[in-house]
Amino acid sequence: MNHPANPVDSAADTATAAQYLTVNLAHEEYAIDILAVREIRGWTPVTRIPQAPHYVLGVLNLRGAIVPVLDLRLRFGLEREEYTATTVTVIVTVAGRLFGVVVDAVSDVLDVQPDQLRPVPDMGTTVDTEYLKGLTAVEERMVLLLDVDKLLQPQDAQMLEAALPAANDVKAVA
Repeated sequence: MNHPANPVDSAADTATAAQYLTVNLAHEEYAIDILAVREIRGWTPVTRIPQAPHYVLGVLNLRGAIVPVLDLRLRFGLEREEYTATTVTVIVTVAGRLFGVVVDAVSDVLDVQPDQLRPVPDMGTTVDTEYLKGLTAVEERMVLLLDVDKLLQPQDAQMLEAALPAANDVKAVA
């Protein structure tokens, strides 16, 4: 029998909470599983990759590792914005591979209990929800939880791997 006042049960509930880094994108709040986040960097120009998908800005050299960088606004079909002092690149790991996602700003770290997760509502064909794994309410606002595994499609990753040698010959762009 479960007793909510039992401290052992409370500790077990806390242990299953997941932490998420919240980021802002086009006046919406998204969250990335903190376990996937490796680093948060201010925006710096990247080296363009020929024939890359439109949302892949290029690559950056991260202490000797070549990291593809994608603009999350472009990935989600939003308009590109000028990069400002708050624009950051969040370096994440997906399937053992580092890549960067450019967002408007980072906000906070959220603790989300499993019972606070809600499924992504069916939005028909007008909104692509394949990059979302759920949502949660935080005070009066909704936070969309990103599925970083789906941000970079396997065919895009293969194309980037093939194009990386050519990136050495291309100049950095803002």
